[in-house]
Amino acid sequence: MLKENDPFPNNNRVPYLLYKAVFELPERKAGGVIREIFASHQWSNAWKNGIYPYHHYHSNTHEVLGVYAGACDVMLGGYEDKIVHLEKGDVLVIPAGVAHKNVGSTDDFGYVGAYPNGMDFDINYGRPGERPATDRNIAQVPLPSTDPVYGYGPLQDYWK
Repeated sequence: MLKENDPFPNNNRVPYLLYKAVFELPERKAGGVIREIFASHQWSNAWKNGIYPYHHYHSNTHEVLGVYAGACDVMLGGYEDKIVHLEKGDVLVIPAGVAHKNVGSTDDFGYVGAYPNGMDFDINYGRPGERPATDRNIAQVPLPSTDPVYGYGPLQDYWK
């Protein structure tokens, strides 16, 4: 659980979820495999690559990242908070409001990102004036009906 870390709201309702080595991926078209699995569980509006190298968060949707190549360290929660190490086969589910930032990755790092029910996302940077509107948005984001990896799985267990 990542509590508020001013200026980032984070999310005190649900924790981020890190699934280590959850995918055994082929050498070719691994990103497509992840995209298909996410889509089969209603996580879509998918895209590849590019965790920004600066703190940002989404106030209107949750996000999932599935790593298909390389590795990356992602800071969660804002300045000097939690760093998670992602490698090929890992999945990170980021709740609405949780700040995230790429703090270092391998040259071959690649991942697929997606959103529950194909939601479009906003982007916020922790700037003055974003809140309290973003706080209201975060409070209204529904819990996803499915886990992006399993359909029914850890997300339902931990996000109640």
